[in-house]
Amino acid sequence: MSTENFELPDVGEGLTEAEIVSWHVKAGDTVELNQTLCEIETAKSIVELPSPFEGRVVELFASEGQTVDVGKYILSIETAGASSGSEAPAAAPEAPAADPEFDAAQADAASTVSTEGAESGANSVLVGYGLGDAPTTRRRKKSAAPAQPTRPAQIPAPAQPSHRPPAQAQAPAAAGAQAQAQARPGSVPAASASPIIAKPPIRKLAKDLGVDLSQVEPTGLAGETTRDDVIRHAQQASVFKNLETPIWGEVREEKHPVKGVRKATANAMVSSMFTAPHVTLFTDVDATRTMEFVKRLKASPDFAGVKVSPLLIVARAVMWAIRRNPMVNAAWTDEEYTVKHYVNLGLAAATPRGLIVPNIKDAHAMTLHQLAQAIEQLTYRARDGKTPPTEMRDGTFTITNIGVFGMDTGTPVINPGEVGILALGTIKLKPWVFEDEVRPRMVTTLGASFDHRLVDGDVASRFLADVATIVEEPALLLD
Repeated sequence: MSTENFELPDVGEGLTEAEIVSWHVKAGDTVELNQTLCEIETAKSIVELPSPFEGRVVELFASEGQTVDVGKYILSIETAGASSGSEAPAAAPEAPAADPEFDAAQADAASTVSTEGAESGANSVLVGYGLGDAPTTRRRKKSAAPAQPTRPAQIPAPAQPSHRPPAQAQAPAAAGAQAQAQARPGSVPAASASPIIAKPPIRKLAKDLGVDLSQVEPTGLAGETTRDDVIRHAQQASVFKNLETPIWGEVREEKHPVKGVRKATANAMVSSMFTAPHVTLFTDVDATRTMEFVKRLKASPDFAGVKVSPLLIVARAVMWAIRRNPMVNAAWTDEEYTVKHYVNLGLAAATPRGLIVPNIKDAHAMTLHQLAQAIEQLTYRARDGKTPPTEMRDGTFTITNIGVFGMDTGTPVINPGEVGILALGTIKLKPWVFEDEVRPRMVTTLGASFDHRLVDGDVASRFLADVATIVEEPALLLD
């Protein structure tokens, strides 16, 4: 028997410290090789640390909430003998493997930096944004009442007419009770006696969103519950939850340590604002055809099971405009600047832990379908706090979608290491001069900030005009 001490490894480039978020083991537990020991929070993400040894946990050297320097011991394990790799720090954990069943079941469950709400009368939320909920695992415990969804919520679209086969007439008392329940905000109709008809992916989606299928009104042609039915029910529950106003208690002030993502964000924003001279441009765009194009893609069998949003079109427009104006996809140092002939597309994500900017590697080489999948998967990881450190490095250009919060425009701050960032405002009906007539059109405002040390005004203007051109006529992407 021998005792091995496990040091906190550097799971990301340049990591110096991390906070122990939660322990998955305790003294006396038997652990297997690669079993998760704990979750740590770095300045970029939450990472699971696997065990490099097999054996029994002897002692934990750090408590939950404690910040530990890289290289310090965090626990000891009694092993049966020498273990390969026992002399080396644990390898950096890999990102969670893709779960096809999960992805298919939740393809429409989460918004991905989208202003899709403008199409359906709904508002979305920023990519990776959880409405104040803490990151959770995908597997959820069943409860007697439907749990509030942790997926991003939209203001519900008008309820669709039900196609449920006619049910037997209810007793007057029951009908009255149901009417009274419907009159209360946030209440749901009493469960019907009809059997629940739902495909396995829909049942899994409902389970993951904490939705009780017996409380969902189906709209399928054969009386089945559809994906939209489940999502609409979850959205309604979230809307009523968000209308609740928190009550202040007796504590007049709260103090929180500046650490983790908040500390990293603060340092990055200060560095960016006081290092790179920002210049910001704005333009209003008729996005009606983009919204129509998104609607056609959603109906296409080729995009079945994939989340499609206006962000997808804007992302492709950005990469098209970068090819025409490569200087906005560069990096600056006082000695030299580097123009990059590839795009690692960053998407600003407001998560419960703070703002992060994961990026999609080599997004320029992806098809529209591949890009849609990449955005969706990035969203799930960011919202669940599972963004790997590799996705936080080497971005070349960033998009931030403030429109999901109902904002028309803003002045985005450049992500450090880059020289440009695009802000996408809300897409909504506005009066617009179209074909010499004032008509209601779906209009958005694009704003972009650039590092004026490298990007001149004419280059910035041409880039933003090119993005606007594609948003106005997305068919040009097919040329």
